[in-house]
Amino acid sequence: MNCNGNGFTSTEWEYIQRHHRHEPAENQCTSCLLKRIKAPVHLVWSLVRRFDQPQRYKPFISRCVVQGNLEIGSLREVDVKSGLPATTSTEKLEFLDDDEHILSIRIIGGDHRLKNYSSIISLHPEVIDGRPGTLVIESFVVDVPEGNTKDETCYFVEAVIKCNLKSLADVSERLAMQDRTEPIDRYGSGAVRAV
Repeated sequence: MNCNGNGFTSTEWEYIQRHHRHEPAENQCTSCLLKRIKAPVHLVWSLVRRFDQPQRYKPFISRCVVQGNLEIGSLREVDVKSGLPATTSTEKLEFLDDDEHILSIRIIGGDHRLKNYSSIISLHPEVIDGRPGTLVIESFVVDVPEGNTKDETCYFVEAVIKCNLKSLADVSERLAMQDRTEPIDRYGSGAVRAV
């Protein structure tokens, strides 16, 4: 799915137009992926915004070390688990907005074929099954490596992002269920509440 508006609701398309502007060159591909998560925005954002701890929900990352303070322009060195055609990635925090729930990164180095990769992830509150939920939109732009097509490149990157978003949903929804757990006896052991 690309970011051209096909297949999106008017609200989704509005979010994409507002927050996910990529201007791909001729040798690049771009796409947008959406995931609905049954957890409130603040909880999902608490995972996404941690530029220094992507491994909390990204299953292909084994280790992350941030250089300097956690701020726009910060760099992180990421170790990638085996199974992907890479072992390391150097990534730069391009944008972080805690009010709008938007994070953008750019890959600036590493031993992989994702050259000029940039992604934007935004979170939007929704009601899902009568409870607070989150619409997550992640978009990217990347060079098409020599010997590959745009479709092949997009398919590969989308597969990785889908896996990350599924893991984000699993972790967030598990945390949301823990948040909803209330003690059986709210007033203390054996206490009687005055009426």
